Amino acid sequence: MTRVAAIDCGTNSIRLLVADCDPATGELVDLDRRMTIVRLGQGVDRTGRLAPEALERTFAACREYAAVIKELGAERLRFVATSASRDAENRDDFVRGVLEILGVEPEVITGDQEAEFSFTGATGELKGREDLERPYLVVDIGGGSTEFVVGDEHVRAARSVDVGCVRMTERHLVRDGVVSDPPSEERIAAMRADIEAALDLAEETVPLREARTLVGLAGSVTTVSAIAQELSEYDPARIHHSRVSHDRVREITEWLLRSTHAERAAVPAMHPGRVDVIAAGALVLLSIMERIGAEEVVVSEHDILDGIAWSVA
Repeated sequence: MTRVAAIDCGTNSIRLLVADCDPATGELVDLDRRMTIVRLGQGVDRTGRLAPEALERTFAACREYAAVIKELGAERLRFVATSASRDAENRDDFVRGVLEILGVEPEVITGDQEAEFSFTGATGELKGREDLERPYLVVDIGGGSTEFVVGDEHVRAARSVDVGCVRMTERHLVRDGVVSDPPSEERIAAMRADIEAALDLAEETVPLREARTLVGLAGSVTTVSAIAQELSEYDPARIHHSRVSHDRVREITEWLLRSTHAERAAVPAMHPGRVDVIAAGALVLLSIMERIGAEEVVVSEHDILDGIAWSVA
């Protein structure tokens, strides 16, 4: 077994996985898995820069993670940064801060690399499942971008597009710094049009409609599953490999788009950092399901973070 640490820093959250990996058997044993909402991508779509307060929130989480990694004695660490830090003019400030705290440079990966990691992490446990047809379409709905990967044992095609729950919320649902609760039909329609345009782009290189099993990753999808199951608290064990029907996703999305901040915040399994962006994330998921005619989504708690850990091992 090799003890490794993987950090995935996205637009909305930063996550840590410390695990023991055995490449010979394909076994990955979690020792610590945690997530912090830092909203690194706050305002990037509008300003092109990482906000000072967003950087400080991210660095605070990095200090916490550095202590965990040291305590557990991870032999190797890989830090991967995604959409927000790709887009920002001042990303050197981000790189410098992470290097000082963790001793490694964040790798600002491409969307295609991000998709490869997501596919590896999400499908590793699905091999041999006779109830799930292949090829898989793995969809990772992040804060700033969404990755689409089609593959069987290996990736056949992948594409990253700039549609995510934070980007769509800031672009369409925020006015004067306040999220519309609920948004007007015009704003929803504009958001939907952006999502559909992104799906058109994805379909230029990824055969989305050839997929037989849709696998959904990241916080928007897992939160929809938690709502669908009416969980009294967020329970990863019950969410992992749960299935949510198209009809249920549609019902939940319509409710989220009609709801107020207080109503969303009252959902027991809702992370406070997702309250304002979950409606946009759910609409991205629903739009994908409608585009490919998926009757259900298989929800995975294992995603890009697990793929990063395997790449280190």
